[in-house]
Amino acid sequence: MNPQTPISLTISLALAAAACGSSLTERLTTIHEGFLKERRIALASLSDPFGIPQKPREVLESQDPWLVGWKDSIAATVFWIGEEPTENNPTPNNRSAWDQNWEKNFGGYDDPNNRSGYKPAGFTPRLNQFYVALPYNDLLPDGSHRPEAPEMIPWFWRSYMGKGISVCKGRWISIRHGNKTCYAQWEDVGPFEVDHWQYVFGNESPRPNRNGNAGIDLSPAVRDYLGITSGTPISWRFVENEEVPHGPWIHEKSKPAKNEITLGEN
Repeated sequence: MNPQTPISLTISLALAAAACGSSLTERLTTIHEGFLKERRIALASLSDPFGIPQKPREVLESQDPWLVGWKDSIAATVFWIGEEPTENNPTPNNRSAWDQNWEKNFGGYDDPNNRSGYKPAGFTPRLNQFYVALPYNDLLPDGSHRPEAPEMIPWFWRSYMGKGISVCKGRWISIRHGNKTCYAQWEDVGPFEVDHWQYVFGNESPRPNRNGNAGIDLSPAVRDYLGITSGTPISWRFVENEEVPHGPWIHEKSKPAKNEITLGEN
């Protein structure tokens, strides 16, 4: 029999053989052998005819430069929840860019001068008192993400939860001054700018501003831990959750809840 004979023809021949008195076993054997011949011919041209998966290969991904590189000599200013507007801080801080009830959710006024350790005196904060502001808001007023956000924010797709939910809120950063390193969460937008991704995620310097070209706002707790004053240059970088060591910056609500995130610019 021609090895390229179609299965239908093979079956027809087998049936013809049956008509000539072949036993059932012989007929089935003939059909089976014809089928195997056709499959051998068809599979001969395949590089992997049996579909055996290749041996797993280990792929080493390089760490993202945004997550490992320090931004050095960045002037830092101090801000706090509940701060009233001033000439150098025109936006009231009773709400943040991502939390319209920031002061209420925090539990009160984060008084920079009346402290109990790293906490404001008089109450226990319901949110992390180690917080910062950086000059970028990933959300537009309508709740959509800025066009560059998916490309420029390294963790965007890992953290994306839909329209109106910031992927920046609650992100951990490390702040260094001298031999001290502090950890805090990104909870607001500023100073002054709301769209400077080239600095926050790139290599540009902070844009000129009337606060000495400041590129980060620090909470009173961060200020006190590092032992600095407003205007002091610091270094900072993004870190992953697992890089954050135990310390006074760990709060039961260190990870932002979905319902704490709201829309809008700072």
